[in-house]
Amino acid sequence: MTVRVDRRGPVATFTFDRLTKRNAFDAAMTAALDSALNDFEDDDSLRVGIITGGTEAFSAGTDVVSWAGEPTPRGGPYGVAGRTITKPLIAAVEGIAAGGGFEIALSATMIVASTASTFSFPEVKLGLIAECGGLFRGPRALPLNVARELLLTGGTLSATRAYALGLVNRLTVPGEALSEALELATSIATVAPIAVRQTLEALEALHCADDEIGWNATDRAKEAARGSADALEGVAAFKERRSPRWTGR
Repeated sequence: MTVRVDRRGPVATFTFDRLTKRNAFDAAMTAALDSALNDFEDDDSLRVGIITGGTEAFSAGTDVVSWAGEPTPRGGPYGVAGRTITKPLIAAVEGIAAGGGFEIALSATMIVASTASTFSFPEVKLGLIAECGGLFRGPRALPLNVARELLLTGGTLSATRAYALGLVNRLTVPGEALSEALELATSIATVAPIAVRQTLEALEALHCADDEIGWNATDRAKEAARGSADALEGVAAFKERRSPRWTGR
């Protein structure tokens, strides 16, 4: 089982369980998270969800050896990055949230992170682009120039700076992100459920009004990047653990 589901009253926790691959997503993991989140959305007794990778790593994104499978009908990439969020979903981040892992965190309603966690878009180092929402959600959640730097260099953002910039809602000591996320989830679950749902729906409608434009722009960039010789070289170099030899083609 690559995604564990635990329930505490009205709060459901979804834990990625592929630590040997730093919780990188393959097709089976995408399908598992999609199914778990579909059940969560369809269960009226569940009010808040938490996604986490445990205490060692949130997610390294796509497993570039086996890839992450096709987007799902309800959830999109990874079963979550294209999902219309109907209930609050909190990302509890420990360790790396890289590439698609960062994009999964960005698709959540809020982020809780420990000081040991980091965020990055390393795709350009492979000759690829952030394909799963990072191109438009990154600049929404961060100052534009910070997002540009991350997306264009593949550099890393510490959780401490992410908290100062407003990306992270709550910052914890290492190992306590899930506990803090549970506290936050419980505080949401104790207030009026219809009011929460309607508030979230309104916020999502306003905040995500340009998502279609973002996905279309991303698809164009993805097609150009994936079709390049540099993308083939970048992935090959990653698998062979060597420096890539870029040609600009």
